[in-house]
Amino acid sequence: MSSISRELAQAALEYHRLPRPGKIKITPTTSLINQRDLALAYSPGVAAACEAIVDDPGQAAELTVRSNLVAVITNGTAVLGLGNIGPLAGKPVMEGKGVLFQKFAGIDVFDIEIDEADPDRLVDIIASLEPTFGGINLEDIKAPECFIVEKKLRERMNIPVFHDDQHGTSIIVGAAVINALHVTGKKIEDVKLATSGVGAAGTACLDMLVSLGLKPENILAVDREGVLYTGRDNMDPDKRRYARDTDKRTLAEIVRGADIFLGLSTGGVLKPDMVASMAEQPIILALANPDPEILPEEAKKVRPDCIIATGRSDYPNQVNNALCFPYIFRGALDVGATVINEAMKVACVKAIAELARREASDVSARAYGGQVPQFGPDYLIPQPFDPRLLMQLPPAVARAAMSSGVATRPIEDMDAYCEKLTNVVFRTGLIMKPVFDRAKADPRRVVFAEGEEDTILRAAQTIVDERVARPILIGRPDVIEQRVERAGLRLKEGRDYELCNIHSDPRFDDYWQHYHRLMERRGITPSHAKAIVRSRSNAIAALMVERGDADAMIGGLVGHYHRKLRYILDIIGLDDGASQPSAMSAVSTEQGVFFFLDTYVQENPSAEQIAEATLMAAMRLKIFGIHPRIALLSHSNFGSRETESTCKMRRALELIRARAPRLEVEGEMQADVAMDPEIRERLFPSSLLGGKANMFVFPNLDAANIAYNMVRCMTDGVTIGPILMGVAKPAHLLTPQATVRRVVNMTAIACVEAQIRTGMARNES
Repeated sequence: MSSISRELAQAALEYHRLPRPGKIKITPTTSLINQRDLALAYSPGVAAACEAIVDDPGQAAELTVRSNLVAVITNGTAVLGLGNIGPLAGKPVMEGKGVLFQKFAGIDVFDIEIDEADPDRLVDIIASLEPTFGGINLEDIKAPECFIVEKKLRERMNIPVFHDDQHGTSIIVGAAVINALHVTGKKIEDVKLATSGVGAAGTACLDMLVSLGLKPENILAVDREGVLYTGRDNMDPDKRRYARDTDKRTLAEIVRGADIFLGLSTGGVLKPDMVASMAEQPIILALANPDPEILPEEAKKVRPDCIIATGRSDYPNQVNNALCFPYIFRGALDVGATVINEAMKVACVKAIAELARREASDVSARAYGGQVPQFGPDYLIPQPFDPRLLMQLPPAVARAAMSSGVATRPIEDMDAYCEKLTNVVFRTGLIMKPVFDRAKADPRRVVFAEGEEDTILRAAQTIVDERVARPILIGRPDVIEQRVERAGLRLKEGRDYELCNIHSDPRFDDYWQHYHRLMERRGITPSHAKAIVRSRSNAIAALMVERGDADAMIGGLVGHYHRKLRYILDIIGLDDGASQPSAMSAVSTEQGVFFFLDTYVQENPSAEQIAEATLMAAMRLKIFGIHPRIALLSHSNFGSRETESTCKMRRALELIRARAPRLEVEGEMQADVAMDPEIRERLFPSSLLGGKANMFVFPNLDAANIAYNMVRCMTDGVTIGPILMGVAKPAHLLTPQATVRRVVNMTAIACVEAQIRTGMARNES
């Protein structure tokens, strides 16, 4: 407790107490609401699953949670920096590990704390658990027993056994060293390394670096007894492997001239004068926790050219095992690996290192206070909240498992597997798949009004990488270039995007004159038209779409929605047959995808306007390949109340059915009736709506926007939209809360809408 502040300690205790003790719970994944469910889940139905596993043990992966279940096991002999505090006191750490497995990789965990210090008996206990788990994560077991336990378990068990303190740390260290050498221009086979600490993690790190190309003869190590030298007594076999024929006997001596210092020992042991004696551009990994072997500011003071990593989150380059263990297990479990071998670990190292060299993700940036790191001395490894870790690491691990012959369930379609992981990260992935497939088949020109915004630039990079559309950015070229460089993006004007310079585009005269012609009878003078077109990027974007210089536009990320909408309506105008624009938003939740109408535009629409918007929205659902099941919502159920609102919704239903008699729509009804078919059957057996509604139509803007935002926040749902409808050409306005993924999703929707409109125009001609 002394190593953290009193305030943080109190906050941590409250975090563990509330809202209920601990950090984990078990949640059923199947329904259990009636007698039939009980018969399927337990006796007699469960016997069918048991018999299937008897006939084919491989069926356990399909009929039970085993293939996605990991045991996090400790005996409490080396918990964090607290030492041998026992298994009970170590339980909060194991629960936390389970949270990370689930949060980052969707892996279920049972934490198991075993009161047994004898390694052989510990091995017997853990080995007996093999029928329950798809993998074993050993945690916080002291050296040298941890080596013995892991080695014997790997020999006895046919599932992955992974001691994270050793191998997780070694994988992150390997990635950090690869990238630090990349920054300095040094080669791994040429560098010299001095290490302090040759316990479980230290030995594993050395083994990993040797696997990556570091020459063993270039390694000098020191433990509590001093330098590991040939002929020294009291060294276990793992330490003897790193004993060298040297006359050096102190840490200061082995550090002198070293290119790399690796510390997994005790805080403060690396002194400033030792750092000063290291080679040019020294790489320092001071990983003792909570106090590193040397603080970064002390190292930088004597060697400004050093590159330093620690195990702490308050400094750059945190070596955090959360970057590794969820994802290496994800890949191992998904191919039914019998072991996590060296090839899989090296593949994980290289995938982590490569990911850091790419631009940082917006999700990661938001998780760390909005700062956008860029690869370099202070950003050698990704941050734990980077969602791309799940998309990049498990496939690399799975490929290595398959190529090294330890996969019992090889993945036949790796592209489909990668897509599945993407859908886990971006829950809109599944619903957006048909939209992306169609957009990529014929990418269109999409202009972004706020082309200088970081969110737009990051989205543009994704759009280019995924070949969703051909971006046009409105903005100042010097600002865009600076922000692209700051974010570490790879965008190049001309190659990746077209630029519309808001101050000097040669089309400026044509644009303002076009705008003036549209608006001259509404009080807009030529000078006013020039000023608007010069300063209002959403007006420029709308003009580009109207004149055919772009196929679709995305705007609204900055400023007020309705002010931006006014430019679209003034310049592009309404679609044929539309009396008003409307907006639909979607929320993707664990229960499904739900659409809400109208969330942004029509404050108090008439029955005719509701009917019109509903028909336009139903047509949009077909873009997603979704059959619309529409509920017209109210405080009334099928005529149970007579108010202005209920009458309006009833009239809207009549109009919708008159124009689209085959559309599956019903109302007016309360929200719970729309969501629960059993309640609806009881109240209104002749309802034409089958199953759970997926599109909700509200009597006014307040109701729609409130319901949409409550569902989004209460379900931790992922949003799509708002999708602007009723406009003559593809144009969509987002909101300031829009994420990069939402911009990318809306770009794909706009692109498909442009394709459809082009096809319709050809058919008419």
